[in-house]
Amino acid sequence: MDKNVITGSEALLRTLIAEGVDTIFGYPGGQVIPLYDCLYDYSDRLKHILARHEQGATHAAQGYARVSGKTGVVLVTSGPGATNTITGIADAMMDSTPIVVISGQVPSPLLGSDAFQEIDVIGIAQPITKWAYQIRKPEEIAWAVSRAFYIASTGRPGPVVIDFAKDAQIGLVDYVYEKVSRIRSYQPVPEADAEQIKTAARLINEAEKPFALVGQGVILGGAEKELLAFLEKADIPAAATMLGLSAMPSDYRLNKGMLGMHGNVGPNRKTNDCDVLIAIGMRFDDRVTGNLQAYARQAKIIHFDIDLSEIGKNVPVDVSVWGDAKETLPAVTRLLNPATHTEWTGSFAADEQEEYEKVVEKEIHPEGNRPLQMGEVVRKVSDAAESDAILVTDVGQNQMMAVRYFRYNHTRSVVTSGGLGTMGFGLPAAIGAKEGAPDRIVCLFTGDGGLQMTLQELGTIMQEKLDIKIIVLNNNYLGMVRQWQELFFDKRYSATTMANPDFAAIARAYGIRSRKVAKREELDEAIAEMFNSSGAFMLVAEVETHGMVYPMVPAGAAITHIIMGKS
Repeated sequence: MDKNVITGSEALLRTLIAEGVDTIFGYPGGQVIPLYDCLYDYSDRLKHILARHEQGATHAAQGYARVSGKTGVVLVTSGPGATNTITGIADAMMDSTPIVVISGQVPSPLLGSDAFQEIDVIGIAQPITKWAYQIRKPEEIAWAVSRAFYIASTGRPGPVVIDFAKDAQIGLVDYVYEKVSRIRSYQPVPEADAEQIKTAARLINEAEKPFALVGQGVILGGAEKELLAFLEKADIPAAATMLGLSAMPSDYRLNKGMLGMHGNVGPNRKTNDCDVLIAIGMRFDDRVTGNLQAYARQAKIIHFDIDLSEIGKNVPVDVSVWGDAKETLPAVTRLLNPATHTEWTGSFAADEQEEYEKVVEKEIHPEGNRPLQMGEVVRKVSDAAESDAILVTDVGQNQMMAVRYFRYNHTRSVVTSGGLGTMGFGLPAAIGAKEGAPDRIVCLFTGDGGLQMTLQELGTIMQEKLDIKIIVLNNNYLGMVRQWQELFFDKRYSATTMANPDFAAIARAYGIRSRKVAKREELDEAIAEMFNSSGAFMLVAEVETHGMVYPMVPAGAAITHIIMGKS
């Protein structure tokens, strides 16, 4: 037999390798056994990470993609295997994360017959993917899989689903690989409009109080250096969305912090004080803007984005710079006049000082006999890691405290669920982050609620012997919901109290070293033990049960309506 005549399963694996894939996150099952059987012979070229749940596999692929810049790959079976990936696919779509999910499917003659574990994966996935396609013939494999990677990784990245019928997996094909690098009607990187570039530069040159909002698009486009050159030349203060945080080092002089509901006071206030607002690779999410009727009404707005559908979607703009930030930022920078805005940039200091006195100092240096605070645990871990670690979070108060008080020196250092806010994201995402950046420290901050949604992934950490530092901020509540109940629902704590197991004991059952700490005087020693331990470690910090994340902009309020503590 011709050596190029191979099974569909082998054709898929060869195509994955040709596309640069080295790691797969997955879970086998009946309708994907032929693929897994073939994978047995490719184990020297394709590393397979056995998740404990298909949702965990998708979040792990997300974490891998976010820190490595590559496309994450997921391999699962049909029916519940495929439907269990939906949350991760939706999360990847909301946060522009490139993953390719390959699901097994019943043989094509059985499609539509309600066969065992048959499900309409394409129908389910289409609204939450960039592309979804069902392979029924082995001749389609090389084309469809290469196309999937091209779509997932180009333009505004996102998830793609390939549904792979079992007869196509075992059928024979004369395999020829041709990389897809162009699709008619799909323009992933639009050509920038020279006039819009000029208009943007003119507005910035005329500005007295320019302010830049930095989103994850800068990181996805690899435009971090271009961003700093842009900010430096025109002396523009900047703040980041949660997903854009590590685009600038934490201690960079023009970095004024984080935007949004639990962001820093200065950036939120200055949004409604600047004269030119420059949004770069961000989508004006409601958690960043608050009440749109009271958002930056005084400013001329310039929006840099690769996705035309985002420009003007939520906030009307004066200038749209459509294109790749790595190209459009330098084009504008070349036309900027060197400038200094000393008074404007310095005006953030008063807000920073007020926030420090009313919020930060109380959180990281609590007085008296107050229980451990979430923020102080985060800051001490960050200091011990010397700001070089990758921060992974779950969702809730632990997430907001972690992104507020962790520090970053390098790009691609924040892995968190932004748009979808998926509890349970953190633990599997940390697995993917460690696989994607094995030489970097990975610190996961999770709450007692989110941890228990994907707790089984401790088994993956055990099996793969992954060195992940897990910090559980345990307040025995669904903390963020409880915070809203306290502030806006008259302290009616409905279904938010958590009766929790001994997390440290569970970690030990998985062969993971652990320690529980409740006393402030033991915290430094416990953190040192964690970092001095080889392999995974779980530090369970028993924090204040009624801790609050401040500052806070109430949902639907103006971005300048900032609560900084209990009245």
